[in-house]
Amino acid sequence: MARMTRIAALLAAMVLVQGANAQATYDLVLKGGHVLDSKNRINAIRDVAIKGDLIAAVAPDIPASSATRVVDVSGLYVAPGLVDIHVHVFPGERPGTYAGGDLGLAPDGFTLRSCVTTVADAGSSGWRSFPDFKARIIDRSKTRVVAFLNIVGVGMREGRLEQNLQDMEVQPTAEMAMRHKGVIIGIKSAHFNGPEWTPYEKAEEVGRLANIPVMVDFGGNVRAGRTLYDLLNKYFRPGDIFTHMYGGVRGEQDDKTQGPSQAMIDGRKRGVIFDVGHGGGSFKWPTAIPLMKAGFIPDSISTDLHASSMNAGMKNMLDVMSKFLLMGMSLEDVVLRSTWNPAREIQLEQLGHLSVGAPADIAVFRVDRGKFGFVDQSSLVVEGTQRLGCEATLRDGKVLYDANGITMARYK
Repeated sequence: MARMTRIAALLAAMVLVQGANAQATYDLVLKGGHVLDSKNRINAIRDVAIKGDLIAAVAPDIPASSATRVVDVSGLYVAPGLVDIHVHVFPGERPGTYAGGDLGLAPDGFTLRSCVTTVADAGSSGWRSFPDFKARIIDRSKTRVVAFLNIVGVGMREGRLEQNLQDMEVQPTAEMAMRHKGVIIGIKSAHFNGPEWTPYEKAEEVGRLANIPVMVDFGGNVRAGRTLYDLLNKYFRPGDIFTHMYGGVRGEQDDKTQGPSQAMIDGRKRGVIFDVGHGGGSFKWPTAIPLMKAGFIPDSISTDLHASSMNAGMKNMLDVMSKFLLMGMSLEDVVLRSTWNPAREIQLEQLGHLSVGAPADIAVFRVDRGKFGFVDQSSLVVEGTQRLGCEATLRDGKVLYDANGITMARYK
């Protein structure tokens, strides 16, 4: 009899354990937030459930009892983790350079606190320096880091090294890009000051071989006599990316109307992608405001984060996004251009949305209201009434940043 009682008790305990496990369908539920998911056309109050490192459900009312942990995010916005496709995050000891030098920044100290989960380094490394970049930064960072590979073998080095036409080699660049498919997501040409079209011709050849886009910072094109019209309408393929679109010094504006130049208009018709790339010297209010008023809006919003831009007019990704709220873009459109659009541009379509089965990269942010000043590259200020602020950042289901401890246990 006693033996039967013990067996019955054991069976009852097993049932209780199994019941508890069955109830915990999800590891974490973010409850009551305003979800903005452009790919899935969600702009509403929803709960978001995570299981392991994936999105498990997005629904109006997921039972709290179904999750091991529940976080109240009511009054906040919940979006896919932000995707910033123009940064420089290859730091090192070399002075005055982005390729393993002091102009690059270690990503985790600047991305996660701005709700950014994925960044694309914009050409800091070339095929010669990419292995070092991958070993020291890409493989060790909590932020997901991918790269546009510079057409210059040594990468974005100082002075004449970056201008060296002999170091712009198609075959080794293409081989490196194809060897690291999905990590090398594009080719970059930047800062070239010569009259030749060689950097762009070779970058395009690599782009065709590896089936990846080319991003261009058009450098000193005006002085060199290279026209923006030819770049966008002769050399670029659809899907290639013109960054620094509001820089105002490369032929972006029509001299008479101050709206977009014919080069920009025709380039967009051909499928060229236009990216912000704010940086320390590539965003002017006198360019951005007229182009925005004319309806020439960015396909993607990005920072051009580096050591010289981080404390200037460009503060962080959310500050740049806030500038577009100021210029009349809806919050939904701002989020689209900071998540799903850039993910598609760099062919990482598993990112930038909250579909079931997608990586659980999540931005939880707020809209602060008050009086705020927003600064361009020339220290011109435009005042606005809204500024975005990061509350929490999750990558692959793990909380990597939490500004106010909303995901943490309360002290009693």
